[in-house]
Amino acid sequence: MAEKEIEYNGVTMHYTVTGEGPALILMHGWGCNHTTVASIERIAINTHTVYNVDFPGFGKSSEPETVWGTEEYTRLIEHLAEVENIKNPTLIGHSFGGRIAIIFASRNRTEKVILVDAAGVKPKRSLKYYCKVYSFKISKWIVNHTLSKTNADRIIDNMRAKNGSSDYAGASNMMRAILSKVVNEDLTPLMPLIKAPTLLIWGENDTATPLKDAKVMEKLIPDAGLVSFTGCGHYSFLDNPMGFRAVLSNFLKS
Repeated sequence: MAEKEIEYNGVTMHYTVTGEGPALILMHGWGCNHTTVASIERIAINTHTVYNVDFPGFGKSSEPETVWGTEEYTRLIEHLAEVENIKNPTLIGHSFGGRIAIIFASRNRTEKVILVDAAGVKPKRSLKYYCKVYSFKISKWIVNHTLSKTNADRIIDNMRAKNGSSDYAGASNMMRAILSKVVNEDLTPLMPLIKAPTLLIWGENDTATPLKDAKVMEKLIPDAGLVSFTGCGHYSFLDNPMGFRAVLSNFLKS
């Protein structure tokens, strides 16, 4: 395994290179790093050279200095492909990494795409969700205008920890802003532009990116097929490692 770094717009991105054969770029989910998808890497190195990245803000990579969206993350992966002279790669994206794979494949030559419990379909929000969001914003405004900065920051952090997602509560201020931006990006208009054969692998009990999202992707991506695993959640590759290995290996070799 070779550990490498590249620079892009003030960010240092760490990644590893393992295996032999055609290029495959492996992209982890939000709040994770390249080690989270190590089991996927071990499957892929049997047929491919795997570039396993730490997205900026995670693992050994530095945080962006401005609020990035999926577009900036995708440009970074395109820069990686240029630096490494990668042509027509296979892409594997889990969760947030699936967002980058969708954008990359919609405008670049790509051999194959594997989306694992991937994000990219904007969720439909309930009235309860919007009430919760605006209640937080109102409370935040009141606290900021009635208390000292130190006390206000402490109370707001406690509110976030209690009411926000674990991803949001555990992130830095910059990564919170980035998360708020990327989760609201709808990538469905780009899905029909993906020309590469696409495999969707999902856990039927996934609550972060539910199976209905996978069915939307299967409908919109021209050459897509869906495999779902019973009893598995958002990390289907960890919940059913043997089934995942069989499905992925077959697709990569085909």
